[in-house]
Amino acid sequence: MDIGLVVLSIAILFLLCFLIFVGVIYYQSSNADIPPGVTCRGKLRIIHGIMTGIAIVDKLSQKLGISSHMGLIQYAAETLMTTKLGKDPKLFIKDLQFEGVPVRVYQPKSPSAGGRKGVLFFHGGGWMYGNFDTYETLCRYVSNETDSVVVSVGYRLAPAHKYPAGFEDCLNATIHFLKTAEEYGVNSSSIVISGDSAGGNLAAAVCQALVSRADLPQPLAQVLIYPLLQMIDFNLPSYQQNRAVPLLYREQSVFFVLNYISCDVSVMEDVLDGHHVPVDMKLNFRKWLGADNIPDEFKVRGYKPCIMSSHSDDVHEAVKNALDSACSPLLAEDSIIRLLPKAYILTCEFDVLRDDGLLYKKRLEDNDIPVTWYHAKDGVHGIVSFFDNGKLTFPSGKQAVDNIVNFIRSV
Repeated sequence: MDIGLVVLSIAILFLLCFLIFVGVIYYQSSNADIPPGVTCRGKLRIIHGIMTGIAIVDKLSQKLGISSHMGLIQYAAETLMTTKLGKDPKLFIKDLQFEGVPVRVYQPKSPSAGGRKGVLFFHGGGWMYGNFDTYETLCRYVSNETDSVVVSVGYRLAPAHKYPAGFEDCLNATIHFLKTAEEYGVNSSSIVISGDSAGGNLAAAVCQALVSRADLPQPLAQVLIYPLLQMIDFNLPSYQQNRAVPLLYREQSVFFVLNYISCDVSVMEDVLDGHHVPVDMKLNFRKWLGADNIPDEFKVRGYKPCIMSSHSDDVHEAVKNALDSACSPLLAEDSIIRLLPKAYILTCEFDVLRDDGLLYKKRLEDNDIPVTWYHAKDGVHGIVSFFDNGKLTFPSGKQAVDNIVNFIRSV
């Protein structure tokens, strides 16, 4: 056998694979819709291209039996959003467990005249990825800038752990901290519950679960950072306008939801079309979810009302957990909503989840709950994760984080 011919054949095969790989990344990236109003469009394309490439390699590695489902994506995403940090001279940082749930506690070293605020933080990542290191920079910054004790919660992730595992972890860790706050120099009546994206969903759900607990101090406030708050209507104006805007596509949001509730993703198209919700339920929730509740200024980029007049019993049965208020906090009854603590809600203009935040803002205000709202007019989903990420830093993310810090200081 001619060794040179073998080497040449391998080289040609490698080149073809590389060209196909690059071509797929280019195709996927070129099909992304990055509106002119988005800042740092070049940075967003770079991040999106990297994540697309990772997704392609992940699928190939799964077919070859090299990695498990989402394994490579999880590792790569966490690596991309993680900055290696040394010790912080101003903070004690400890990895502990609250009721068996891993937590990382950031505690200021400086003395405090009275009890500090406490901030519970539930990370984003579609309930499927993310960890302490992913949000290390953010948690340190919040702790230092607000002089608060921050507790980052390492809840169990889907699809390995079925719903409601992640929610229960966040709830149990919160209850433990409410009971033991003084041990960390925290005033138990000054605890803020926060989270971004899927973590914002968990933060809202935990706050609702606590309103009936007369035996516990109630949270001081909730901070919801571009949260996903309902799993009924994926045709709201923001879902239509931003359906292909990185870093969260419309289809991806449903993909994460289905994995969170351990449902086969084969029903994705039915869920996107609203076939998972019985007609009487749609009518019942229209008063909260109808696009009429969204200000007209958020429809100017285009919106076509979608009439969801049919449903499938089989699909509904498969995804019914998604319609629980613990999964969809926007669907909670007014008797729960009116007992919630004051809220801070951050929304981004170019984010499919924008209208979830707007609808929850209205529900809270309709029930006389004070809401501080910050809208990043040039922002996309995930900007907070890139508020201090070297060359991939987004100024809109830094502005948003500083606005959150100011809110925590003020409550």
